[in-house]
Amino acid sequence: QVQLVESGGGLVQAGDSLRLSCAASGRTFSSYDMGWFRQAPGKEREFVSAITSSGGSIYYADYADSVKGRFTISKDDAKNTVYLQMNSLKPEDTAIYYCAARPTALYFARTRYEYDYWGQGTQVTVSS
Repeated sequence: QVQLVESGGGLVQAGDSLRLSCAASGRTFSSYDMGWFRQAPGKEREFVSAITSSGGSIYYADYADSVKGRFTISKDDAKNTVYLQMNSLKPEDTAIYYCAARPTALYFARTRYEYDYWGQGTQVTVSS
């Protein structure tokens, strides 16, 4: 069982930056792939970013086209935490952001159904 707790959301202006954190419980965090999803009012939950590792300190990241070049995902296995650095935020980035986890499968998972564990979400609001 893995428990995930997101933090770092807030209200910012367009062009600002935020860093979201997702702290995980458990002793095998290094063996999990992590993902970030978001859900805007009235819309489906959508993929934002994912990170996986083949072992050691080498990580591989994947991004939705809408955030590529602006968002950066990272993972700190020593701190059991995954981060999402969000730069150049736009009003359309407004959503509840969720982190998710699944046992490492060495490929990127872009659908919510591929993840086993979810956090409660953190609100990000970007004003124009």
